[in-house]
Parts: sequence; C-alpha cells; structure tokens
Amino acid sequence: MRFVDAFIDKAYRYSLGVEEESATAYLSIPVGSSLIDYEEYYALSDEEYSGLLADSGAARLFAEQCRHRDHDDRLILKPGWNRGTPW
Repeated sequence: MRFVDAFIDKAYRYSLGVEEESATAYLSIPVGSSLIDYEEYYALSDEEYSGLLADSGAARLFAEQCRHRDHDDRLILKPGWNRGTPW
C-alpha cells in the first residue's frame, strides 16, 4: 500500500489523501504505542474526501471522531493487539 497525502494539517494533526493501489481516499491521524509511532488510515468515499478537502472544520471534526474511535469500521489497516493512542 502506498498512502499519498494531498493535504496535511499540522496544527490539528490529520492528513487527507489517496492510497494509490486501491484509489481509496482517506483521512489519517497520528497514533503512538510504547513500541512505535504510526498513522491510522480511515477510508472515505470520493464525495466525503472532496467535502473534507473543501471544509476544514468538517475535516477537523471527523479527525476528532477518529481519535475517539467512532469510525473504527473505516480503518483501512486493522490495528494489532498493541494499538496506539492518538496524539
């Protein structure tokens, strides 16, 4: 998998982009565990992706919901036993 960010919001710690092989749009957030820091990628429809790119307030809200694990059903890569904590 190759995740390519199209937009990065450093202040609110999320990015939007497209996974190249599957053409799946995503929003990602940084997380960290005791072993490693990494990103969690949440799948978006093309319509959601366009909307979040155009509306930073909606994107920040969605990212915050992901931090609260409200959209775990959209995770592109399922976490292992030592899932990280959003930061």
